[in-house]
Amino acid sequence: MKAKVVSKRIMMNRREIIRYQLITYCFINNIKISESELSCLALLGDYGKYELADFCSSAVTEGIFKTPQTVRNFLTKAEKTRIIIKTGKTRKMIELNEDLQIQTKGNIVLDYKIAHVSAEES
Repeated sequence: MKAKVVSKRIMMNRREIIRYQLITYCFINNIKISESELSCLALLGDYGKYELADFCSSAVTEGIFKTPQTVRNFLTKAEKTRIIIKTGKTRKMIELNEDLQIQTKGNIVLDYKIAHVSAEES
């Protein structure tokens, strides 16, 4: 099999590399996501497990969404698609679903190997 191999090395800050992992996950799993929603999830990944009401306020402070209710509406959508997990009864906590295997702490190196193999050989 002949293939053109593209190899790139890029440095990113933590929130950017979290965003990259999230958008890749959403693309592969055919989950439609807006820029604001992606930024909101990256913020959550950066924060880690966080109290819901405080997180909604933070997302508004960061300028991602205009109101805490808009943040809550998106987080409900993200919970339905299993991107985030909500726990607790009175003081709800939210976090990225660990099943997504999004790396958010420490030094992060991503090593994706994505291939397309066609029947034709060029």
